[in-house]
Amino acid sequence: MNNDLSDYRKSYESKALLESDLPENPLELFQKWFYEADKNFPEIETNAMTLSTIGLDGFPKGRVVLLKKYTFEGFIFYTNYTSEKGKAILTNNQVCLSFFWHGAEQQIIIKGKAEKISDNLSDGYFESRPRGSQLGAIVSDQSEVVESREFLEKKLKALEIDYEGKEIPRPKFWGGFIVKPIEIEFWQGRPNRLHDRIRYQLQHDFDWKIERLSP
Repeated sequence: MNNDLSDYRKSYESKALLESDLPENPLELFQKWFYEADKNFPEIETNAMTLSTIGLDGFPKGRVVLLKKYTFEGFIFYTNYTSEKGKAILTNNQVCLSFFWHGAEQQIIIKGKAEKISDNLSDGYFESRPRGSQLGAIVSDQSEVVESREFLEKKLKALEIDYEGKEIPRPKFWGGFIVKPIEIEFWQGRPNRLHDRIRYQLQHDFDWKIERLSP
């Protein structure tokens, strides 16, 4: 197999990212970009992000997860704590989040430290999920080898019967992480590959240092 992709090219010409437009706090710029992407490109999952971790085998691994909440404190997503990514985070909580919105020609890269959120916050979100998603969280021993699709479906059916007419409790192995950022980079595509790259770095006094990076 030899597929040459060297002629795949795109000129980025939609917007610019200038220092005069930057807020002091990068979460404000994140919110602005997120709302604009969500409004202008409804066909995409704006909250889909790549979470990269360092695995127990020493290799980095990225996978797409869904952002469920963000505040000035950080970015929250939910997962199985005993999954591959859950174990990786609990061993090494230094992670990276990446958003890429193709239509907007924008990318955001976030370095931060992940921490478990409180049980009551995880409980609240779990209660808001559809029953099928609640049961799915219980059914799946995430990242473990499973014998077949049919095995999972039978297990789900059995749980549906067990919990019929009952409240479904959040399993203790499932909950949220918050990624508290220490660095956020905003990338705006520009013509001739002279892209705008603005980096915010959190300082010891909790102010943000803003710098432009060469593309």
